[in-house]
Amino acid sequence: MGKPKLVISSGAGISAESGISTFRDAGGLWENYPVMEVCSADGFERNPKLVHDFYNARRKDLASKFPNDAHKILAELEKDFDVYVITQNVDDLHERAGSSKILHLHGELMKIRSVRNPEYIESLDMEHLETTPETRGKNGDLMRPHIVFFQEAVPNMELAAEWVHEADIFVVIGTSLNVYPAAGLLHYVRPDIPVYYIDPNPANITITTPDVHIIKAKATEGLRLLRDILQNYNHG
Repeated sequence: MGKPKLVISSGAGISAESGISTFRDAGGLWENYPVMEVCSADGFERNPKLVHDFYNARRKDLASKFPNDAHKILAELEKDFDVYVITQNVDDLHERAGSSKILHLHGELMKIRSVRNPEYIESLDMEHLETTPETRGKNGDLMRPHIVFFQEAVPNMELAAEWVHEADIFVVIGTSLNVYPAAGLLHYVRPDIPVYYIDPNPANITITTPDVHIIKAKATEGLRLLRDILQNYNHG
């Protein structure tokens, strides 16, 4: 019998403890920018330079940030569990902590993609963090941040729903459960599966499974507690 399938849905709260700011805590402003100017399809069409400059600054900020204990614990859990991480975060802290199966719902800050062909994606490195509206990929296409803007579809939702439906344990970390479609993933959990929700200010959960456990804590503290619970699960 294989390892139990542990599926994680992570949100801004897990990265906040590494010092990454979240726009939803600032009244619709993200680093003093109106969100719809820097993170919407319309905003990009109106002022692509502003959007490129904004994500250049986010990458520069990310370069000075590091995974925290919450990210590291998720990577360590791969010893005993088949861990799948579905994240709303665009940073690469799960990758840097060592998690091996990660699905980014809202895009990836360290990648750019073709304006013309969304399937064409290139990775950036720490030496080349800046892009402009004139940046071209190796294939000659004009490039844009690999971010799912407001007003755009979330292309990985179908795969994320499959992962959640296959989970033996489902864990939600650091999310208000107000951001759709990501918040809707809870409804794909099978009825007999335990759900753990880690957040210092948890939202109300309305799903069919009776086995819901609220851990009212920040991500690092909550995952330390969950790690102990899961040791009993795996060896019980």
